[in-house]
Amino acid sequence: MVIRSDKLPAPGETILGGEFLMTAGGKGANQAVAAAKLGGKVTIACKVGDDIFGRQALQGFQEAGINTEFVLTDPVYPSGVALILVDGKGENSIAVAPGANGTLDIADLESVIEQIKKDDIVLIQLEIPIPTVAYAIKKCHEKGARVILNPAPASLLDDGLFHFVDIITPNETEAELLTGIKVTNLQSATEAALILQSKGIANVIVTMGPKGAYLHNSSLKMMIPSIAVIAVDSTAAGDVFNGALAVALTENLDMERAVLFACKAAAISVTRMGAQASAPLRHEL
Repeated sequence: MVIRSDKLPAPGETILGGEFLMTAGGKGANQAVAAAKLGGKVTIACKVGDDIFGRQALQGFQEAGINTEFVLTDPVYPSGVALILVDGKGENSIAVAPGANGTLDIADLESVIEQIKKDDIVLIQLEIPIPTVAYAIKKCHEKGARVILNPAPASLLDDGLFHFVDIITPNETEAELLTGIKVTNLQSATEAALILQSKGIANVIVTMGPKGAYLHNSSLKMMIPSIAVIAVDSTAAGDVFNGALAVALTENLDMERAVLFACKAAAISVTRMGAQASAPLRHEL
């Protein structure tokens, strides 16, 4: 649920005026829809509540052409909800009530993990319980899938988990939490990427908003610029980036071109309000 106003309220401040809209969101859902809208063949494993938001989410997945065989409904907890404030420059402030997302446990994933094949791309984020994330990453790695970890919302993770991750995609805030390096420019992004690489991750991509994305692996160490646009809402830009990156890799683009593909998709998304609604279609990209 999004309110757009001239500025973000300070603590204790009420701001009158602005536009309201309700749009489908949630990090995993945003990433899945973004990938599907760009032509990816997508299956989502998640949990929603037995409520109007859950039913709307399921309908949205199906309309996007996503396989919903592994979408579960929690009989007790409501669907997750995000309250989002967006200012006139497109910056946002978000609070999330996880709801059913917080009840997705290891047992819920066993059936979908059985279906994972070698060379599948598995994209996972942190709006579900961390033990569930760790289980999924390890099991998918064992199956020979390529694992992309978007470590968002920012959370501390066990370093031992990184050995099972092929690609990690933190933004500046998340990179700082994981490495202790405050990322503000190319040099600090490089320092953070070196630390993550030392923990066992072959490919590090630090997303840096309008600056672009810093790609670091054994052969490439480069900033890939974003596309200059007039931003109205940065909500889900990182999710669109990750969904697009996954699609690009399924099409066997090399890492540099895959990251550029993702930067372009994210740039389009910030020119529009909303989360899933802001993700571009392939012909737009």
